[in-house]
Amino acid sequence: MRVEFLGLVTIAVGAILMLAPVRYSFTWMMLSTAFGAAAAFTLSMGASILVPNLFLLFFTLRILMAFGEGQIFAAFSFPRAGFILLVLTVFGLLTAVFFPRLFQGMTETMVVERSVGLRNIISLVPLRASASNITQAVYALGGLVAFASTFAFFRRTGTHDDLIRAALVTAKVILIFALLDIVTYFSHTEYLLSFVRTANYALLTAAEKGGLKRISGTFPEASAFAGYTLILFAMLASLWLDGIRARTTGPLAILLLIALIFSTSATGLIGIAAIIPVLFMRSLYVSPAGRPHPPALFIAVSIAAIPLVVLLVLATLPDVSASVGSFFNEMLFSKADSQSGRERAGWNAVAYKTFLDTFGFGAGLGSARASSFVLVLLSNVGVIGILLFGLFIWTVLSARPPARQPLSNERDAAMRAAKMGILAVLVEASTSGTVYDLGLMIYVLAGATTSLASPYPLSASEPVSNAMSFPERQS
Repeated sequence: MRVEFLGLVTIAVGAILMLAPVRYSFTWMMLSTAFGAAAAFTLSMGASILVPNLFLLFFTLRILMAFGEGQIFAAFSFPRAGFILLVLTVFGLLTAVFFPRLFQGMTETMVVERSVGLRNIISLVPLRASASNITQAVYALGGLVAFASTFAFFRRTGTHDDLIRAALVTAKVILIFALLDIVTYFSHTEYLLSFVRTANYALLTAAEKGGLKRISGTFPEASAFAGYTLILFAMLASLWLDGIRARTTGPLAILLLIALIFSTSATGLIGIAAIIPVLFMRSLYVSPAGRPHPPALFIAVSIAAIPLVVLLVLATLPDVSASVGSFFNEMLFSKADSQSGRERAGWNAVAYKTFLDTFGFGAGLGSARASSFVLVLLSNVGVIGILLFGLFIWTVLSARPPARQPLSNERDAAMRAAKMGILAVLVEASTSGTVYDLGLMIYVLAGATTSLASPYPLSASEPVSNAMSFPERQS
């Protein structure tokens, strides 16, 4: 096992935060999810333990030290979303253990295998138990723990301010590394960012598309960067539309949008096309005064002006229009005819066949890959799994603060922002998700949303004496 530089940093920061107020641990927990290509440890078999997975241990330990295990278990009480996630996770673990053996050899699946040199390759093989069943099961447990720990934090001491602050910090870090990615590429000093690109993944960090540098930042490739940046853009744009810290959230949302576009990722472009209309429609119907406020009107005018700007560019700058046309043709219109497009279509076809061959039960968590999260769910955990996941998401997105809680525009805005972030994860995963693991961010946002919508500070069934025994409540 080899300890990477950021692994040492994570251990040092995690140890320091054991003595700091618990809210700092949450900020670092969200920030750690931005390092999607950074390994904390590299095992002898070639597998990587990422920085966010390592820091989750410190975050959970800090929550246990501050509030005890009771608050974490409270996240799983019926009928909260955590209970559904618990059922889904237990079901997924059972499928990972039994389904590959039950349906062994009955179908073929796309799985990751290690070749010579410990490099990962995706192969079509007869269904059988594999290391992916273990790794995806561990990731599923990590998501469950992240949800419960975040729920406990916001239930006892966290506020909507903590969620907003963590999102702002993470957005700034993402943008800094995006800029560094561009600068180091054109100055031929990419090695300076090697410390954040240590995971045993196929790193496509020096790619161009249509003459533009594909921004990857702290992620292994542009589409992963775009998917994560889309989450932050959706959250900060939502906060901006609600007038929350508009002088900060507005400029950051615009910069994130620019980074998304310059990532030249089809995933990012599709995500923008899906998220912006939702933001616009939401801003028309959700506002403290019951009417669209200036940011919404600005977006409306901007959308109406786009066709005029496009026509003006095409008429006055024919060379630019030719380059732009070539770029979009390469990124979107000819995407399905590319080798990557045909390959991913093949994955989806195999995943759907796996779903049919296993009679709708799925081949087991981690047994199959696809190029859409919907087909990942169907091929891995079947109809039961996709219903449980859908119910979990619906419960989170439909969460509302209890009527007896005092009205708080900022709290409601923070909840709407978190929901927009979750929606962004689903949009990205639906178009390019290859495995069950969606990353920790969706579970952090889901835990925060569920907790902010719960009775505060404690439900009637929880003893007050236990609640008052933690000094962290005043931190």
